[in-house]
Amino acid sequence: MPEATFRIRWPDGTEESCYSPSTVIFDHLKAGEAYRVDDFHVRTRTALDLAARRVEAKFGFRCTSADAQAARIAAAVARYDPEETVTCLSIH
Repeated sequence: MPEATFRIRWPDGTEESCYSPSTVIFDHLKAGEAYRVDDFHVRTRTALDLAARRVEAKFGFRCTSADAQAARIAAAVARYDPEETVTCLSIH
């Protein structure tokens, strides 16, 4: 199953590399785009859940890496105002 890494910049300038076990993330984020924190959270939660379900459909179990990445993003978004922006720097 093809995987993807997406690099983001949080509102405080911190950059982070994130993992998706599926290229479905390309359907939800675009490199160079800025998203409100609340929108970014919904987009990544949706994409990572879909990715984990794709892994489950193929292998019989959810991708724990996708679930862990979604949990890390959820913890991070709690630190910011929902109206601040997260920038997707790249997706590979």
